[in-house]
Amino acid sequence: MSDAITDSAIGAGEPMAQKPISWFIFGLMASVTFIGILSELMPSGILPQMTAGLGIEQTQVGFLVGIYALASAIFAIPLISATLWVNRKILLMVLLAGFAVSNIVVGLTSSYYLIVVMRILGGICAGIMWPMIAAYGTALVPENMHGKAITIIMAGNTFGVSLGLPIMTFIGTHVGWRMSFLVLGGLGALIALLAMKFLPAVKGEKLTQSNSPLAVLKIPGVWIVLALTFLAVVAHYSTYTYITLLVETIAFTGGISLALLIFGIGSVISVILSARIIDTHLRGLIVSMLGGGLIAMLLFVFFRGANGFAHIAFLLWGLAFGPLVTMFQTAVSHQVTEAKAVATSVQSSVFNFSIMIATWLAGLILVNMPETGVFGIVYLSILCFIPAIIITFISKRTLDAPTV
Repeated sequence: MSDAITDSAIGAGEPMAQKPISWFIFGLMASVTFIGILSELMPSGILPQMTAGLGIEQTQVGFLVGIYALASAIFAIPLISATLWVNRKILLMVLLAGFAVSNIVVGLTSSYYLIVVMRILGGICAGIMWPMIAAYGTALVPENMHGKAITIIMAGNTFGVSLGLPIMTFIGTHVGWRMSFLVLGGLGALIALLAMKFLPAVKGEKLTQSNSPLAVLKIPGVWIVLALTFLAVVAHYSTYTYITLLVETIAFTGGISLALLIFGIGSVISVILSARIIDTHLRGLIVSMLGGGLIAMLLFVFFRGANGFAHIAFLLWGLAFGPLVTMFQTAVSHQVTEAKAVATSVQSSVFNFSIMIATWLAGLILVNMPETGVFGIVYLSILCFIPAIIITFISKRTLDAPTV
């Protein structure tokens, strides 16, 4: 552990420029985002078990994922603004307690309506946590390490999808779906205890006209990042939502399990690589990731399930997907000097709303364009990747370095 860390409050505008935090601290913060993404996606991995156990429809279980994302999107900006003055460590303790309580109650109750309430609670905690923890981490390192800090912290998101969700799904299918939530709740409580002991305190900020959401939205560079966020999220999540259908349609050798494994390997590799270059080559990283996603979709279209090509496509797609959260949170944080949590909350809200729009558009395509099937969704992804790449190419001043 770094000798630089103490429990005395660090001023929000005074990062420890000369004494970088240890990997242990960053790893502990990454475990928080690990909990956040697992809390969101858990029902999707154990959908049949929850359906049978609660005696409800599959759509009702799917609603539990949607309501979590909706709560995150709606409450992120107002609650980040309302809690901006709170010490970052204290706020994180409250959020981790919220994650733990929401998951444990879901694991114990048989009331669907109480489960919905707990999912809303978890979504609210996530809506505050995602942007707040990014700003928390960047307050602890010099500006030339902000991207690396965010990458490491948000790696919990990638490992949650590629490693955590399969493990929790295994527990849910072999031990019981309730145990999955209880284990996740217990893990959240354990991380809260570790965070209480080891994370440094960081003072909050006073909300003013200069660091309000409206002030952030007056910055042109922020709008460029939000546009890129929307296009990239729709490009990825529209097809990812129906990845099982894609695998079945192209008759992928190895099935969905191998496809997800290859995708996960690509995601992990790209997160590790991006941590090394994100602070010095952000625009190049974004172009590369968007280009990788575009090539992956084109391989699906032109080679369908051809052995080798489809496997390469899933690897490229995973590579492109891994740094998705990190790239744009780093980019939006570069646009402001104050209220990075407010700026990232705006970006996080757009991210979550974009996921909902992506799933809605994908559903419309499947219903209204049955002749194209899942490839209609792949075409949508391609149509989003292309303008995103163009915008990134022409946004040199915005994305190459901090603008303020």
